[in-house]
Amino acid sequence: MRLVALLALLSCGLPAQDADFKIDVQLVRLLVSVKNPAGDLIGTLEKRDFAVFDKDVPQEITVFEHQTTQPLSVTLLIDTSGSTAKDLKYETVSLTRFLNALVKEGNPDDAASLYSFNDQVTLLNSFTRRLGRLEDSLRPLKADAGTSLYDAIYLSSSALRDRDGRHVIVVVTDGGDTTSTKRYADALAAAQKADAVFFPIVVVPITNPAGRNLGGEHALETLAQSTGGRSFYPTVNELDRTFADILRELRTQYLIGYYPHGPAAGDGKYHRVRLEIPQRPDLHISTRAGYYGVVSR
Repeated sequence: MRLVALLALLSCGLPAQDADFKIDVQLVRLLVSVKNPAGDLIGTLEKRDFAVFDKDVPQEITVFEHQTTQPLSVTLLIDTSGSTAKDLKYETVSLTRFLNALVKEGNPDDAASLYSFNDQVTLLNSFTRRLGRLEDSLRPLKADAGTSLYDAIYLSSSALRDRDGRHVIVVVTDGGDTTSTKRYADALAAAQKADAVFFPIVVVPITNPAGRNLGGEHALETLAQSTGGRSFYPTVNELDRTFADILRELRTQYLIGYYPHGPAAGDGKYHRVRLEIPQRPDLHISTRAGYYGVVSR
């Protein structure tokens, strides 16, 4: 039974020790994007259109918002390894335009943090809405050394975990990880525990697979799919459009929430989640694949 039930009993004068049940207060939140076969975002569905399954057990949707305006906490990770030297200036200019759009539109509590990473991960700005600070941090960046991408995801995720609203990680890179001390599984678990949607932007100068880190790109795609995000492969000239696509998707998300019930509820383990739109199987759903549960008390 949920916490609200316990509070109701207490308000009626029933002692807590007489209430013979476990308390499970975990609200599982799913940020959801829905597209039609043409790739257009669909924001007109209702609560009744969705079905949620937690470890294959049907769940009752208790929170539902169209185009949720809950505040965004967006962490931006920019790759400054040696291989990015040619395009780094263009990437920072495009990032600056994205930050302007993020801060000046939407919820007035939206905020961004900024990290750079090569063989080291550097926090340039903690969460802020002060565009001047963010822009000043981007200007002096130089390209050098290796790529500790998984370390950057792992370290930045911890700062997202306790923030209100929606959590987003956007990484701009040109390939896979080369120097991290953390593994892919560590980065994935950290992003999932932070309830973060992951959007990798892999800047590719050419579409030919030769010379590209396809293994690294596949790992980023899997991480994006597991968290409800999406991968992008723009050229430098397409970066502005890519950032606009991400912002549009964030402004068209549904928020769906439920309190887990069933035999496995409150077991503290990883739970796989399945979201369906039974009457519209033609629609494509993007949301996280699961979550780490809390132990019932």
